[in-house]
Amino acid sequence: MLEKLQQLEERYEELGRLISDPEIISRQSEWQKNTRAHAALEEVVSTYRQYVDVIKRSDENRKLLDDKLDPDFRELVEQDLGELKEEQERLEKQLKVLLLPKDPHDEKNVIMEIRGGTGGEEAALFAADLLKMYSRYAERQGWKVELLSANYTDIGGFKEVIIMIEGKGAYSRLKFESGVHRVQRIPVTESGGRIHTSAATVAVLPEAEEVDIDISPNDIRIDIFCSSGPGGQSVNTTQSAVRITHLPTGMVVSCQDEKSQHKNKDKAMKVLRARLLEKAQEEQAGELASVRKTMVGSGDRSERIRTYNFPQGRVTDHRIGLTVYQLENVLQGDLDEFISALITSDQAEKLKRVE
Repeated sequence: MLEKLQQLEERYEELGRLISDPEIISRQSEWQKNTRAHAALEEVVSTYRQYVDVIKRSDENRKLLDDKLDPDFRELVEQDLGELKEEQERLEKQLKVLLLPKDPHDEKNVIMEIRGGTGGEEAALFAADLLKMYSRYAERQGWKVELLSANYTDIGGFKEVIIMIEGKGAYSRLKFESGVHRVQRIPVTESGGRIHTSAATVAVLPEAEEVDIDISPNDIRIDIFCSSGPGGQSVNTTQSAVRITHLPTGMVVSCQDEKSQHKNKDKAMKVLRARLLEKAQEEQAGELASVRKTMVGSGDRSERIRTYNFPQGRVTDHRIGLTVYQLENVLQGDLDEFISALITSDQAEKLKRVE
């Protein structure tokens, strides 16, 4: 492990020199690539340097103990050695996690698709609740949320809503949210006061850039039509809504929320690229399914992952057995406890496989 860390430190220093080189700076694409690589190594190199410093201080203290020391000073040195040992063990664990293979999409923006599932209008309303929850979580992180596409119901829910979440590390924090989210509550549409169970599905896709997914113009058909709102009412009379069909796969993406046909086309292409990237990942993962499956789940949108129980005010994540009785806070975007626990569980599983 130490040899690997030394190599990473040398690479970090080399990249530091490159991004300060005027010749490299003049080649912006190369400079940006090196800057991203330098930033990606910063945490592991910083932690490694702390680790080296702790080992150095421990060696110095052990040498002191070889000398004749008065009892009070010896006690202080031994106490310091004990604290340094604990710090060394903590840093070793942290370095093992940092050296785990990185998901190449972790730093990407997110395209999130939320769909009402089982439960009709109540499921559509719950989809709207999930949209608010993730939008508020994104705001807490300082991320930007952009509506890409929405299919509304008459009472304020969503049959489907697609958003873009832009921010550093957005995919790394949100990727475990894919799956079926279940709600147990008395629906606003239910007059008898009975508790119903409904569900909505969430799909979290990394934003795919053109370099990730190359779409040939010959592989798509673009249809233009007039936008419509809840109940089929006309939103505007200009033909600004865009429907893109990917002919090789039959995938269809529509976007009509902008008045500009050009903007709708750009948004639809973003969604299409993300879905095609997900499809490619699923095909690759299918070959390694038994290896890929971990305790936090496969990311399959058909897997039930979390239940929101209103009568008891609790939220339970079924993959890691975590329950909190702070339903209102969670729906207001307080998701860090779940997200951090899911990341920790995933890291623990990966560590088991490499140890």
